[in-house]
Amino acid sequence: MRPQPALIDTHELAARLDRGDRVVLLDVRWSLAASLAKTEESTAPVGFEDYQSGHLPGALFVDLETELAAPPTPEDGRHPLPSHEAFQETVRSLGIQQDDFVVVYDAVAGMSAARAWWLLSNAGIRCSVLDGGLNAWVSAGGALETGSVPRPQPSVVVLPWNLKPIVKHQDVASFANSGSLLDARAGERYRGETEPIDPRAGHIPGAISAPTSENVTADGHFKSAEALQARFAPLFTEGNAKDRPVASYCGSGITASHQILALEVAGIEAALYPGSWSQWSADGHLPVATGNERTLD
Repeated sequence: MRPQPALIDTHELAARLDRGDRVVLLDVRWSLAASLAKTEESTAPVGFEDYQSGHLPGALFVDLETELAAPPTPEDGRHPLPSHEAFQETVRSLGIQQDDFVVVYDAVAGMSAARAWWLLSNAGIRCSVLDGGLNAWVSAGGALETGSVPRPQPSVVVLPWNLKPIVKHQDVASFANSGSLLDARAGERYRGETEPIDPRAGHIPGAISAPTSENVTADGHFKSAEALQARFAPLFTEGNAKDRPVASYCGSGITASHQILALEVAGIEAALYPGSWSQWSADGHLPVATGNERTLD
């Protein structure tokens, strides 16, 4: 079976749907700001009300915080990876079969949908992120439907696991010395000028600042493969070997998946540090760096 490209555009998706191809659509709308603003009185998952207001026809809503992450802990971070067993149950509840093709989308340039893409790819499910997301679909004339789509009959799929590389917490410091560890957060968080949620401000010593905002255009589409190759080219210059390993982290492992997707579009395999800054900064014994130590540019 040919590998599935990481991105799919609205025209290709519409063509597949018009042909009657089996495509499982997942709406993964979520944002950190909305999560932080959520009150105890709010019982709906973050993004669910937006989903009900309008989503791609037939799309199923996926709760990033409960279905694409394990419960948060200081030891593991704000959005730990779900266990193999828990994620398999989520995939089964979505009716997904082993040979299905899944398209995930959001309304924030793929920043949250990429988490679903990474997990599904890690479990051997063919998956693409809708380039440009909901906004691109609407701009191309795509229809939306309101309300909720009931989940189908659960599947009995048995998923593999660990098909994508990760960097374990205990190996991060050595990786930063031997490879290229990319910090996907905004520059001001990397520099330690602000920290809105995690215990300490700054970055992992040796990490390279590479904000995910630079992976996409102003209208929320991923930049071309050529543009992304040019962006990440400095990782392999100035004496860095072509086989130098690359990994990415962010605040809690969400937008780091977006960075890994952009790197894949550029033809570069990269590992994920799942616990990311929320895990690193919670351990007061670990060092923290501030300022513009290293940048991708």
